[in-house]
Amino acid sequence: MSTGNFENWDGDLTLLGPMYPFVGSEGFMVILAVIFWIGWHILQIRMENKTHNDAAAKLRQSGNLTKAVETERVIERF
Repeated sequence: MSTGNFENWDGDLTLLGPMYPFVGSEGFMVILAVIFWIGWHILQIRMENKTHNDAAAKLRQSGNLTKAVETERVIERF
């Protein structure tokens, strides 16, 4: 890619060629970014659900989940 001669700015910029790399691939890049973005959200939701389910299972084993829910109900009354 040539940067051209910039001694005179009155020239036609279209003669210089592309101003940035991958000209014409903007649509593909947007589609790729949207797929990555949605995939990241799906992965994040799955990881957070697993963490939540593991914590809830740990609390259920020792009976602390019931105590925590009962304590929350008492606090809500006040």
